[in-house]
Amino acid sequence: MRRRRIADHRRALRAALVALLVAAAALAGCTSKPSNRDAPRTAAGTASWKPCMDVARLVTRSLPANVAFDCATVKVPQDWAHADNGRTFDIALIRARIASQRNRIGSLVVNPGGPGASGISLAVYLSRQLPVDVLRRFDLVGFDPRGVGRSSEVKCFSDADLDAVFGTDPDPTSQAGYDALAALYKRMAQSCATKYGDSLTLFSTEQTARDLDAIRQAVGDRKLNYLGYSYGTLLGATYAHLFGPKIRSFVLDGAVDPTQDPINASQTQAAGFEHAFDNFSDWCKNNASRCPIGPDPRAAIDAALAQGRTSPVTGADGRKATRGWISLAIVSALYSEDTWPDLAAAFDDLRRGDPHGVFALADSYAERGSNGHYSNLFDANAAIGCADDTDRSDAARIRNLQQQWRKAYPLFGGMLATGLLMCSEWRAAPDPYPTGKANGAPPIVVVGTTGDPATPYEQTARLAGMLGTGVVLTWQGEGHTAYPQTTCVTSAVDNYLIDLKVPPAGTVCPA
Repeated sequence: MRRRRIADHRRALRAALVALLVAAAALAGCTSKPSNRDAPRTAAGTASWKPCMDVARLVTRSLPANVAFDCATVKVPQDWAHADNGRTFDIALIRARIASQRNRIGSLVVNPGGPGASGISLAVYLSRQLPVDVLRRFDLVGFDPRGVGRSSEVKCFSDADLDAVFGTDPDPTSQAGYDALAALYKRMAQSCATKYGDSLTLFSTEQTARDLDAIRQAVGDRKLNYLGYSYGTLLGATYAHLFGPKIRSFVLDGAVDPTQDPINASQTQAAGFEHAFDNFSDWCKNNASRCPIGPDPRAAIDAALAQGRTSPVTGADGRKATRGWISLAIVSALYSEDTWPDLAAAFDDLRRGDPHGVFALADSYAERGSNGHYSNLFDANAAIGCADDTDRSDAARIRNLQQQWRKAYPLFGGMLATGLLMCSEWRAAPDPYPTGKANGAPPIVVVGTTGDPATPYEQTARLAGMLGTGVVLTWQGEGHTAYPQTTCVTSAVDNYLIDLKVPPAGTVCPA
């Protein structure tokens, strides 16, 4: 039962968080810049909540019996620099409130990362996973950021193009193969430019950080309580830099270093996923009964990847388990140690001629439904990531990086390099987020996992140091993000959220 609960939470996060790997390289870094958006703006009023159990049930039918769900919409300026021109986006919110709530502190606003993931979905999942003590003291509020899901969504990629980009070899060795992949990314970028034009710049992280302050005002909180995962830590860091005095409690789990450029970010992820795969291999060697692909998983998966390139297995629906889908399945499973058995079983089935498990892992990551239809996760991921990205490398440079990184990180280096191609073809102007100290902010808890593949642990101290008020909380575990999965981390975060008790500096929680 425990594995199912964690798997559900991880599924909500995994689809959001792995998006950094394949679509836009979203982690652009920049220094603080002068801005005519520096003055805080006032939200368009308080949230008008209405019951919406139907929305929660669209996320999962396993809803807690003692939690009520309400939804609201907040209007925000499309461009905070020109907030008076009357052009607005609708930001969709959901609120989960437990029946036994008492001594309410305020709202705890959550973001799952991506960028491009639904905070509405995350709030529904967390309503049955966060500790009861936290739920009793806070309304749990999730929001779809601008461009995501129910919030003026960006949708410019066809299902066919997404099938093509996920199914295509993400690390082509021939120049012809690389050129074809670059052309596919160019076509997808052009489809967004044709539909949205210069307005794509409006989906930047800084704009969303200012929306977050409008949400704070709309839910009636004098100061913000926030829980952000992965890219959500970058969003949180941007908010903290802009609105430090308006923070009550901030937990940033799965830290992103906002000062790194897209190339360094992608290379760091390549190293992180190689390390995670090595840990998976060690697990296989020590758990032979649960790892049917044998004591050398790298050899087994290399063989599957080679077959996916030359003679892919065909599934029941006619889809072929190409190298692209296989790579996606591997990445998806490495986000959590709990899905390592699924990864081993999927590749054991694949070598027996059944790709169902591979497709299940890949589709969970890609938010691809059984009907072949995708959510807008990757459309929004590209729009947000490329709006932030000021360092858009050209295809020739990316080709060189691909070849270098393949040697250093055989499974993941090439695909992390080619993922940079989307922003290389983006036409809308960038709007980089500011970085720097969270002046006026209280202590901010920054959680890092030593075995995190997607936001490697070394970024934790960098984010905490940049903020100036960051306090590092370490989990010596596997997978992406830590709260609320282990008693030590959960206790430390709960005490901070409820009583503002900051974990002692250097706190380390064992696996």
